Amino acid sequence: MSAAWRPCVPSQPLIEQSYYSGVPTYDFPQDLRNAQLALHRTRAAYEQYAKTLPWSAEPMPGWEADKQLHSSYRSAKPDSPGYTPEQHEQVKKYRAELLELSATVTTHPYWATLGEGVVKARMALKHAPEAQPDNKSG
Repeated sequence: MSAAWRPCVPSQPLIEQSYYSGVPTYDFPQDLRNAQLALHRTRAAYEQYAKTLPWSAEPMPGWEADKQLHSSYRSAKPDSPGYTPEQHEQVKKYRAELLELSATVTTHPYWATLGEGVVKARMALKHAPEAQPDNKSG
């Protein structure tokens, strides 16, 4: 770094500015938010569970690929015992729940109220923050 180098410093103090992000906000119904949140959580739980499973649902022999040009890496998989009946059942339960939640979210009556903005609204719902629980005592 040369001695003449200086960081760029604005000659005037920065003014705090507020920008419109261009992203509309939506008043999603609570049941739709809950279904989307349940979908996120179920998907995450399924992905975590899937990481514990053998690489093949059915028993399969292991393999090792040929060495690739300009690399010493050899792709390989050990023998797979396949899923146990309990693992098959758990995967089936997760998939059924994911299907049900996906259908609940995508066919919710709220979407019919939006017209052309439905795709942007669906994307916004996927990133909507978790709803805060009501502080009502009852």
